[in-house]
Amino acid sequence: MPVQFQIVVFAVIAAFVLFQLYNVLGKKVGRQPQEDAKTPLPAPTAPEAAKVQPAVDAATQAAVAGLKARDPAFDPARFVEGARQAYEIIVRGYAAGDRAALKPLLTPAVMASFEAGIAAREARGETETAEFLFPPRADLEAATAEGDKAVAKIRFLAELRSQIAKTSGEGEPVIEERRTAEHWTFERALGAADPNWVLARVEPANA
Repeated sequence: MPVQFQIVVFAVIAAFVLFQLYNVLGKKVGRQPQEDAKTPLPAPTAPEAAKVQPAVDAATQAAVAGLKARDPAFDPARFVEGARQAYEIIVRGYAAGDRAALKPLLTPAVMASFEAGIAAREARGETETAEFLFPPRADLEAATAEGDKAVAKIRFLAELRSQIAKTSGEGEPVIEERRTAEHWTFERALGAADPNWVLARVEPANA
């Protein structure tokens, strides 16, 4: 076979191989880093893995149009990230019995409920700590304006490790790992100078 013809054959084969590699490796799969960078978020306190979770999809963006009409500054992605941070603070604060940390984040009714749980634990002579095994997942399920209030519901999925010990030091601490699925409803007054949301309700959710 002439050398020139061999070169042409090898060139055709190489072009075919490169074309196949492009088809396999050249396509975008899932969210790209530059896409995540388009939505600025506040610096989270959770580990880096939390940043790769999807923020808010297009359907949810459309569903919150009613709230945005009353509150143009409402940003679903930033709200979800802020709610995730509040969730971690509240869970750890309740376990530690940190009333000062909890009070500004809860409505009076929820604070009264948490206070009762903390007091009962103290009466049993127990202390508790809680840690997240993985960054909790947070999904915005609803956001609307109800009268003069903005109301938003988040579905949280988390895996926790809790440790309960006697304040007297007697016995071995009880360590438990569990998965939780809950709906947390946050609210705030529309038009108020204070932009912070507070937890108004906690309900079980499907995992």
